[in-house]
Amino acid sequence: DIIALKLELSVKSAGGKLYGIPVWKTMTDITKEAVLKFAMSATKTKLEACRFLGLTESNLNTLLYKYDVEKFFEDE
Repeated sequence: DIIALKLELSVKSAGGKLYGIPVWKTMTDITKEAVLKFAMSATKTKLEACRFLGLTESNLNTLLYKYDVEKFFEDE
């Protein structure tokens, strides 16, 4: 339900059209990035995030780099 709501809000802010965006094809990446961002915000350390996600520290660091999550949390 939350994803549907976010998509609806995105369509409205884009003027009612999201043509050309392969939403279905990128759904797995969108979901993984969202869970990764949640894990990083809900835990105090990377080790806690690893335990929460069931990942090794090496896997977590790879994903953090892939999705550029640390930049998301930087204060500007």
